[in-house]
Amino acid sequence: METTVERAVTRVISSMHENLGQELTIDDMAETAMYSKFHFTRIFKGMTGTTPGRFLSALRLQEAKRLLVTTELNITDISNLVGYQSVGTFSSRFKSSVGMAPTTYRQLGGFAEVIHTDHRRPTDRNRPISLRGTVHAPDDGSAGFVFIGLFPDCIPQGQPVRCTVLDRPGDYVLEDVPEGTWYVLTQSVPYGMEEADGIGEDTAPSIGSYGPVTISADTLLKPAPIQLRAMRALDPPVLLALLDMRMTALAAVAV
Repeated sequence: METTVERAVTRVISSMHENLGQELTIDDMAETAMYSKFHFTRIFKGMTGTTPGRFLSALRLQEAKRLLVTTELNITDISNLVGYQSVGTFSSRFKSSVGMAPTTYRQLGGFAEVIHTDHRRPTDRNRPISLRGTVHAPDDGSAGFVFIGLFPDCIPQGQPVRCTVLDRPGDYVLEDVPEGTWYVLTQSVPYGMEEADGIGEDTAPSIGSYGPVTISADTLLKPAPIQLRAMRALDPPVLLALLDMRMTALAAVAV
């Protein structure tokens, strides 16, 4: 049963969807939730894993992704529709979060040709650390290909630190994991429904997560199981452009 807090946060997220092109302040959101802004910010992060501002930014970029692959609107119009007054700022934010420029994303139909991992983080080469676990299919059994990535926070955006692709839920290994605190984030779309990176209403992905997990040189890692489940309104959207898994089953991830 949905709690009062869940209803309040869901109400704010609905307001975000309805006002993506408008200025929406923390005060506005707190008023919608009917809490003080300090209490609202705390409960929002507790429910979603991120701040209201970052969640709103992610929703705006998610809508931009949808508009790029489903309409012929130009980049300026799209940036305005999702609340950016500067096309340059929009393009820069889109590229850093999605992994490519808006024009490239459109040309590729909403998919990435390769996923580059972030190798700027130091790794102890004398003791390579692997993170292992099992991805479990959702209760309805609808999972298809599975993307698994290691990220610094709970929104799958930018370059993953490490990642892999499975052709179905099952065991996974993330090799040579650097020290730090990370989240393991997964997305899966049922076979035959992979169009446009799962951003359509009929292609809503299953998602799962594990973490945060802190890794150091002397860490004895336990298995990291991940249960896939249907995506909910409270979940931040997946911003990283993923591989076209219809064409790239078991594709090698670029390093």
